[in-house]
Amino acid sequence: MITVYTARSIITMNPSQPRAQAVAVRDGRIVEAGTLESLAPWLSNHKHVIDERFKDDIITPGLIDAHLHPTMGAVILPMTFITALPWSFPWEEVPATTTPQAYDERLSEIAAGATDPLITWGHHELWHGPVSRSRINKINSSHPIVVWNRSFHELCMNDAALDWLGITEEDAGNRKQIDYAAGRFYENGLGYALVKLNPHLWAPERIRDGLEKLKAMVHFGGHTTIADMAVGIFDFDTEMQWIPEIFDNDDTPFRIEMIANALALVRGRTEEQLDTLVDSLPGRNTHRLRFGRRMKLFADGAFFSQLAQLMEPGYIDGHHGEWMMQPEILEAAIRKYWMQDYRIHIHVTGDLAVELTLDILEKVQAERPRFNHGFTLEHFGFSNPDQVARAARLGVCVSANIYYLHELSDIYARHSVGYERASTMARIGECFRQGITTTIHSDFTMAPAQPLNSMWVAVNRVNFAGDVMGEHERITPQQGLEAITINAARVLGREDEIGSIRAGKMADFTVLGDDPLTIDPMLIRDIPIRATVFEGRVYPIKRPH
Repeated sequence: MITVYTARSIITMNPSQPRAQAVAVRDGRIVEAGTLESLAPWLSNHKHVIDERFKDDIITPGLIDAHLHPTMGAVILPMTFITALPWSFPWEEVPATTTPQAYDERLSEIAAGATDPLITWGHHELWHGPVSRSRINKINSSHPIVVWNRSFHELCMNDAALDWLGITEEDAGNRKQIDYAAGRFYENGLGYALVKLNPHLWAPERIRDGLEKLKAMVHFGGHTTIADMAVGIFDFDTEMQWIPEIFDNDDTPFRIEMIANALALVRGRTEEQLDTLVDSLPGRNTHRLRFGRRMKLFADGAFFSQLAQLMEPGYIDGHHGEWMMQPEILEAAIRKYWMQDYRIHIHVTGDLAVELTLDILEKVQAERPRFNHGFTLEHFGFSNPDQVARAARLGVCVSANIYYLHELSDIYARHSVGYERASTMARIGECFRQGITTTIHSDFTMAPAQPLNSMWVAVNRVNFAGDVMGEHERITPQQGLEAITINAARVLGREDEIGSIRAGKMADFTVLGDDPLTIDPMLIRDIPIRATVFEGRVYPIKRPH
C-alpha cells in the first residue's frame, strides 16, 4: 500500500526538484515526490491512500542533530537548573539567574529544601562568579552539594559532597586537572569524579526518568535522526544497557547514529582490549541504533568554561586553556584511526586547537591520502578565515555549535576574548563560502535541542542582548535548512538514506506550521512543529505530562 502525504508545500532539499506538493511512501521509504498528477503512474498501478492531514502545512526532510548526547542529557535533566539564560522545557520553565548574589540565594533556597544530595547544573563564572569548595560551604556546608558547570566539563563540590562520595586528598590530590583544595574537578579530572558519582547518576529510576525526558525533548524538537557523539562518556557497558532499552522500540520516532568516545573507552582497558571493543561495535547495530566506522577524539577544553586553547593574543585576563588529549597523544590517535579508514570527529573549541588538528590532518593525509574521509571539526568555536580556507583544501567538514554566539558573544566580548573574536564565534558563513560541508548542532545540553532555534541563530546571528554579531557570517535560510538536514546527513555519512526528500530515501519528514524559507527570518525559531514522520509513520507532537 502506498500512502501519499499532501502539503501546502514540500521543501525537498533536492536541487533538481526543490519543491513538491505530494510525496508517496511505501514500506518506510519514499517512492516519489511531486504532484498528484506526476505520481499518477504509481497510483494507477498500486493500491494507495491519500493522506491530507498536512495539506495546510509545510513538510521538510526530517531534522537532524549531528551532535547530541542522549546519556549526558539524561544525566543532567533530573538535576536542578540554575542558569544565566532562561530555559524552556515541555514540563517547566527555568528563569534566568544572572548575578553571583542571585546564584547564591537560589542555591541556598534549593539546598534548604533538599532531602537527597543536591546536584545543580548551569553555573558559569562570568555571570555567577568563581565557584569553589569554600564558597559552597558558606552557602551550606552540611548538605552535599555538587555544582556542575554549564560546560559539563567541570564541577565543584562542598565538604559534605566530598565526604558523601568518599573522595579524599590522599587519593585525588595529586591527580591531573583536579584542585582538591577548591573541590574542583575539570576536563580529565571530571572522569575521576564521574567514577564516584555514577552509582548515583545511573540509579535505575533516575536514569530511566532522564532518558524518557530526553526522548520527549528530541521528538519535541522535530528530529528524526540524532547522533550520540560520545558513546561511553560515562560508562560504556551501563550506557549500552540502557540506550537500547529506552530507544530501540517503535515508540521512538527517531534513530540514533552512535559514535564512540575514544577518550572514554580507553579508561581501564589495554590497547588490545580497546581495539577489540571498537571492532565489535558494528555488531551491536539495531534498526534504530547504528554504529559505523566513526570515532570521536578531543583536542582542547570546553568553550563554556573558557578552557578552549587560543592563539595569540589569548584571553583578556591572561589565563590559558587546557588540552583534553595532549598534542602528541591526539596525533597518535588520529593517525591510528585515519589509517583504519575511520570517519574522525574532533572536539575543537579554540583556534589553537583548530590549528593543531589541521596540522595533524595534513601530516596523515600526506602519509596516506584519503578522499571523502568525513574528517569533522566539532563545535568550531573560535577560528580564523585562513583556517577555514585550509580546512576546505583538506576536505574537512564542520559541525558548529552556533548557540555559543547567542548565549556567550556579549559577555565574552566584554570579559573573555574581546569583540572581534566574540562576534565571529562559529564562523560558518565563511565555511559555506569556501564550500565546506557544514552542519549546526546543539551538543545538548550546551544548547536547546531545537534545530529551528539553531537555524534562527545561524541566519540572524542575534545574541541574547539583541545585538547582531558578525553579520558577514550570517547564512541564508536555504543554507540554514541545509545545515540541519542534508548537510547533517553528509557529516554523518548517511546522505544516501536521509537528509532530503527524493525517491529511495527513508520517509523521514518534519511537519511545520509555516515555511522557514519564506517567513521573516526573525520568526524561524517560533515556527510550530506539528508532527514528525519517521519511516512513513506519523508521530504527532504533543507535550509530555
